[in-house]
Amino acid sequence: MTNELRLICVDLPAPPLFDKAASDGTRTGYEPSAAELVAGVLGKTVRWVVTSWSDMVPALQEGRGDGIWCGQGITPSRAELVDFTRPYAIFDESVLVLADSGIGSERDLAGKRVGAIAGSTNLALAETFPDVTTVPFDGATDDVLGDMVQALRNGEVDAVVDDDVALVPLGEQADLSVAFTVATRNRWGVSVAKGNDALRTDLDAALNKVIADGSLAAQWARWMPTLPFPLTADE
Repeated sequence: MTNELRLICVDLPAPPLFDKAASDGTRTGYEPSAAELVAGVLGKTVRWVVTSWSDMVPALQEGRGDGIWCGQGITPSRAELVDFTRPYAIFDESVLVLADSGIGSERDLAGKRVGAIAGSTNLALAETFPDVTTVPFDGATDDVLGDMVQALRNGEVDAVVDDDVALVPLGEQADLSVAFTVATRNRWGVSVAKGNDALRTDLDAALNKVIADGSLAAQWARWMPTLPFPLTADE
């Protein structure tokens, strides 16, 4: 249907970005709220196409969805496979540890095992820490962040790297702590199929509009009140 914007994502709990879909298929969190704003500007309704992390790009390339709106950092390797819009979010990266670990800085990670999602910007950051052993986690699993946190609690890794927005809520749990944050300023965008310039241009224009009128900042403040809104129109 032409009035639908079919957006690909996973159906996992990753608040405040998104949560598992309700029984009627509706989704909550910053990303679904932002997507609804953008779709509204385009005169469309959002239909979520649920798949796995590893299947998102194939689903886009095969035409099962119009775009991917699902926590994708804009990286050169991904840009070889898809075309990205301007960013709808910018995040730093944090390191999560056990609260009693004594780890509070990059220097304290020497000789430690550091987990991150395979192929992610987080793993790339972990690989820059001196004298650490990186442990990639398969992004094809149903709940890779949950898997990494469980491995941390089980002593299989000593630290986990992920985007600050994902780890700040976990750091509030009694047995966990955010050791430190690195200001990597990772830009997240919506991806479309290579060469789909018409849709990418429309999405960029809609994103600029909801940034300029303050509606995207309002959703950011609703879901992530502790993080400053990082975007300006026509970036």
